[in-house]
Amino acid sequence: MTQKRLLLGLLLVVCNFTIGHAQLTARQVLDKCAATVSSAQGVQADFLMTSAQYGDTNGTISIKGKKFFASTTVAKIWFDGTTLWTYMTKNDEVNVTTPTAEQLQTLNPYNFINMYKSGFTMTMTKSSTVYTVHLTATDASSKVKELFITVDSQSYAPKEIKMLTGNRWSTFTVSNLKSKSLPETMFRFNPSDYPDAEVIDLR
Repeated sequence: MTQKRLLLGLLLVVCNFTIGHAQLTARQVLDKCAATVSSAQGVQADFLMTSAQYGDTNGTISIKGKKFFASTTVAKIWFDGTTLWTYMTKNDEVNVTTPTAEQLQTLNPYNFINMYKSGFTMTMTKSSTVYTVHLTATDASSKVKELFITVDSQSYAPKEIKMLTGNRWSTFTVSNLKSKSLPETMFRFNPSDYPDAEVIDLR
């Protein structure tokens, strides 16, 4: 009996360690991924967005801290940490807003680096080349309900971000992520570059 109890005790310890280790590893993977995206100088990447709400589009995104600039054939978006400018190519107009934190979550796919530390539970699976972290919102009123973040197991660069907003999924496939020194002017709309655009201030 004593030997059986010892074996059972060891089995429970191993199981508890495995569960705890899996949770810790998921957090560590996202910590490393966030560090990769949060280069002090800035980072740039190409992306392909597939969205039930907005359709499919591709472009580039530049990030420096909480600031970002995204450029596609449909629109260009600048965010300097406070103000958001959205230029619609088809209409030749710019909407100026002060976005909420929830709006930023859906506009910037890399905003997960500011989200995952609270308000979500997480689990993780691993293949030979990637980690996939599944985040589920703990608050039913959260705008972003779920996230699947696929991270390269060698570089810890994000490869795919799949996001459930409301009842619609959007998927961002990321490639060519690289560190780059980005000027502060990149994250602000410059009216002289779009002299004919109508500027609509919604703040």
